[in-house]
Amino acid sequence: MLPLRDNIPSRTTPVVNYLMIAICSLVFFEQVNREPGEPSLVEQYGMIPARVSDSGATVKIVESRHVETPFGIQTTELERPLAPSAVPPWTTLLTCVFLHGGWMHFFGNMWFLWIFGDNVEDRYGHLGYLIFYLFCGVAASATHFAASPTSIVPTIGASGAIAGVMGAYMLLYPRARVLTLVPLVVFLHVISVPAPLFLGIWFLLQFYQGAVASASAGAAGVAWWAHIGGFVAGLVLTWLLGSKRKLRPPVERIRPGSDRMVYSRVSPWSRARRLN
Repeated sequence: MLPLRDNIPSRTTPVVNYLMIAICSLVFFEQVNREPGEPSLVEQYGMIPARVSDSGATVKIVESRHVETPFGIQTTELERPLAPSAVPPWTTLLTCVFLHGGWMHFFGNMWFLWIFGDNVEDRYGHLGYLIFYLFCGVAASATHFAASPTSIVPTIGASGAIAGVMGAYMLLYPRARVLTLVPLVVFLHVISVPAPLFLGIWFLLQFYQGAVASASAGAAGVAWWAHIGGFVAGLVLTWLLGSKRKLRPPVERIRPGSDRMVYSRVSPWSRARRLN
């Protein structure tokens, strides 16, 4: 399911959300434009659990390479050490949030952040949202580290931080709807889905894939537990702050199709009033 847009307006310009997208974009373009032979940003700034567990460890990986020989092209496996970390290994729990593994990975993350991030920033405020986003990213990395503390595979991507944004959105906007592109057999359908249903299905899929990855090394190409950790961190933090009235009140449309907005002063954690 691909979200196209939601129906919740934002009362402020989401400058922090734009900033996160801009930073991720600049870093990604630096990744893809690196000259051959230059150290890999993924190896320098990605979170490698084995390196975090032992900052002095030399991490080696085995790469498959195609070598031309008199008998044709042969595939050989070569062992080489990863480029050393450019920052203290424990700080890669944060730096890895701004790296991506490919165009689909990058565009998918940025699109989800564009859809859901502005409304969460609207409730948290600019500075609060910045802290919230980075906190969820670190919580996601820490969850993946706890699940695979000896892994030598670099962990990268904003998915964990964005999962935190999605967890917050599900709690803050229980009546929101998401216009969604759904493939059914060979046809594409656009339907309006309640946001809690869309995000709930997304979370259950992450949990299922995480369980499969834990049972099979072949399914470990995606840091599913980072998604789960980020989502739960965003959900719990938002619930705690909301219950203490630390978030801004929600904004809703008065009627479908109207451009007028009303700012509800009633917290979603208290009894809601009807908007006439």
